[in-house]
Amino acid sequence: MTVRVGVEEEFHVLDARSGRLVPGADALLGRLPRSEFKPELQRSAVEWNSPVHTALDSLHADLSGARRRLDAAASPLGLAVVAAGTVPLARVTRGDATDDRRYRHMVDAYRRVADEHLVCSAQVHVDVPDRDTAVRIMCAVSPWLPPLLALSASSPFWLGADTGYASWRTMLWQRWPTAGPVGCFAGAADYDATVEALVRSGVISDRGMVYYDVRPSDHQQTLELRVCDACPRTETVVLVAGLFRALVEDARVRLEQPGRVCDGRHEWLRAAVWRAAQAGLEGTLVDPVTRLAAPAPTVLRDMLRRLRPALEAYGDWDSVRVLMEEALARGSAARRLRGVAEEEGLLACVETMVAETRGEHRRGPASGAARRPVAAAGAAPPGAPPPYSVETVGG
Repeated sequence: MTVRVGVEEEFHVLDARSGRLVPGADALLGRLPRSEFKPELQRSAVEWNSPVHTALDSLHADLSGARRRLDAAASPLGLAVVAAGTVPLARVTRGDATDDRRYRHMVDAYRRVADEHLVCSAQVHVDVPDRDTAVRIMCAVSPWLPPLLALSASSPFWLGADTGYASWRTMLWQRWPTAGPVGCFAGAADYDATVEALVRSGVISDRGMVYYDVRPSDHQQTLELRVCDACPRTETVVLVAGLFRALVEDARVRLEQPGRVCDGRHEWLRAAVWRAAQAGLEGTLVDPVTRLAAPAPTVLRDMLRRLRPALEAYGDWDSVRVLMEEALARGSAARRLRGVAEEEGLLACVETMVAETRGEHRRGPASGAARRPVAAAGAAPPGAPPPYSVETVGG
């Protein structure tokens, strides 16, 4: 089968002059096509749903075009957008949730967890043959997801303070009752029965509130990666998408061979996710094979070698290898942003985030990134395939 990939990206909405998070999504969405852009739980965020792609270069072009359209719509409103797990300058209030019955229920039921859900992620969908296969692949790929989180880590700041973590979004996200690593299931029926039991328990109100780090989609024939921070640089999103597609294909091939692909023991995964959120690319990760501490670059290069046959099968090996080495040489977005903040302050850090989201890979306030409007971007290419349907924090 032709294995396609699609992306859902979430973006923070900021006041362009102060750099502060603001509930400006309604105004921004009024200037954008609702077929592509959607509201989120909080009115300080919007989501974009990509068309599906077979090639990573076309995915990259699509990601870049969507960000240009967002920026062009935001600038006349005095707004800016940022793709990152969290932004440095924000406030917590109960009054900024999207006016939607389901979202209002979530705010009432989960209170501070929902109020503090000022986070954005990047989610990747990959085609799978069927739902049973999706569930079996889900178990097989789960040990390899913490390194993908480390690659994406972009949220060292929370409410004006340095958290000491590379992905504080992960720490906030894991407070939801069904967030985090997923267990192993015999097949789709086993997984679906577990989800239905969770709904009947009253802990969650519907299937859309299953927030595992990876899950089979309820609406498409895909497996969905949900562990990653939103990423300031489009190249990071493309790298994660290429690796996740290769992980899915690698697992599918291994499932056809004799022997066990997964030992079913995922108790250690929560600790591995915590380590990736704390360390990013600059510290040690839990090696998915040995389950011992290893430097993040070593773990990621080992993963790349493991996935080489799948990457070559898609024609992705050269581009993903180059993107990986560039990412490791550059370091995590968290380290980059922390360095700007230490040298020039939090507003310069925000300006860098806005500039990188726009595609201007420059540092500091000299770029004027959070203050200067840009020209409107071009439309999506004609004949583009339809986007994957939205599966946000609300489902």
